[in-house]
Amino acid sequence: MKKTSLIVLSLAILSGLAIAWIDSRPNWDDTGISVLMVLSAATLFGYFTKQRPWLTALAASVWIPIFGIIGTHNFGSLIAIIPGFIGAYLGFFFKKNSI
Repeated sequence: MKKTSLIVLSLAILSGLAIAWIDSRPNWDDTGISVLMVLSAATLFGYFTKQRPWLTALAASVWIPIFGIIGTHNFGSLIAIIPGFIGAYLGFFFKKNSI
């Protein structure tokens, strides 16, 4: 894996962890904003990835389900992976098809 890919993947992991931390706060009850943050982060990092957008999608979105399943046994939080994949592939295809 190239240095640029590792940097993009590391930033995606850090942003995903930050989003999951915000989402797991006791007074945070705004799913729409969490979804938008995951979608935006995955789109941004999907745009800058050179290959494997699925890895970028998981790096940015898998943390909410991990926090949800471990913290509150909420298996419904697995649905948070979907906006991550949508965003990562949108960003990846925007870059591939740009002039």
